[in-house]
Amino acid sequence: MNKPPPHVFKLMSLPSMIIKLTLGLLWCIIHLAISLLSLCSHLIFNLECSLISSGLLWKYRNLQLGRLKYLAIVVDSREAKNTVKINQLLYWLKTLGVKYVCLYDIDGVLKKLFAPGMNGSRDNNPGDYLDASANIKALDCCQKQMTIECISGSDGKEGIAKAANLLCSSYLNGDSYTQENVKSEENVKSEENVENEPVFTETDMASALKSIGCAGPEPDLLLVYGPARCHLGFPTWRLRYTEIMHMGPLKSMKYGAIVKAFHNYSKKHQNYGK
Repeated sequence: MNKPPPHVFKLMSLPSMIIKLTLGLLWCIIHLAISLLSLCSHLIFNLECSLISSGLLWKYRNLQLGRLKYLAIVVDSREAKNTVKINQLLYWLKTLGVKYVCLYDIDGVLKKLFAPGMNGSRDNNPGDYLDASANIKALDCCQKQMTIECISGSDGKEGIAKAANLLCSSYLNGDSYTQENVKSEENVKSEENVENEPVFTETDMASALKSIGCAGPEPDLLLVYGPARCHLGFPTWRLRYTEIMHMGPLKSMKYGAIVKAFHNYSKKHQNYGK
């Protein structure tokens, strides 16, 4: 069989080569533009944080933290081992006037960090919140100026499972607080002797969570430190009206970024909820 000369293949592939080169050049231009925009945004953010920290921006000087009663901090477990950054973060929060902080990481690293300095535990006093005044000295904070609650992933999915088991066992054992909320069908189907079906309310679940030590106030603001833009398993039943802000990696945290987050939160307006 006669083969066409090589130059025929070159002429036939020339349009496809031009298209590939054009698309490659277009991709490089778009990638370069996005990289430059990201770099400029990062530089502007760092400059703004530096100006906020130095007090040169007037609107960030007087923060209105009246609405911020409870603050939650979510930290990636790998970064939670950096005790220097954690202590610095808590010191900044105390300086800004935060009274209640809930610290969370999914593996319980922060729980182990604060366990030696806690005066009490939720095992002894179910549902009570932890006062970390005994550990304030290690945090370089003034005593009795900040209440710290430490939770982990065991207070999330495991907590809701334990609460459900408690409700079921309490219902089967005939406890009053669950029996009062059981929906009775005797008046409707008395002739059929239909067995009553349990109907648990939100109040029942809240009581069960408090009994097993997994209850707590709903944070007004949640700051997430880590690579992922999510709450990393923080108990969702405490996030119904919570404002969530991603702060980036813990190792690159900035005082100005926290002040800016508090300022932005103070400008938020909710039309429902609290």
